[in-house]
Amino acid sequence: MFTKTGNSFLAQKQYAVGIAKALHMELGATHQATKTLMRWTNANERTVKNWLAGSSGPRGEHLVALVKHSDLALAAFLGMAERPHALTASELPVLRQKLQSVIEGIDSYLCIGDT
Repeated sequence: MFTKTGNSFLAQKQYAVGIAKALHMELGATHQATKTLMRWTNANERTVKNWLAGSSGPRGEHLVALVKHSDLALAAFLGMAERPHALTASELPVLRQKLQSVIEGIDSYLCIGDT
């Protein structure tokens, strides 16, 4: 008998629960959260409620639409895919812009203090 070797995959339930947690953190558990997800993904209400309950997770084009709108869902997805550093790279342009703003603020403060 051969021992099982090779890839190990995330269980469907773990995937569904991971996405549900991210959605709850970002949108809450209200009816408005359901409506928002329906609008983002063009999925029907029952499907979205299953995602929020963690009984199933978004597939295919619904997952793509979801991570397009939800940074937390994207982070959860990349974490489950064992690619957490991919999110870091995507955040660098925003971080750069914030740093530039802070530097400009410091520069303006230093110029005001010199006069």
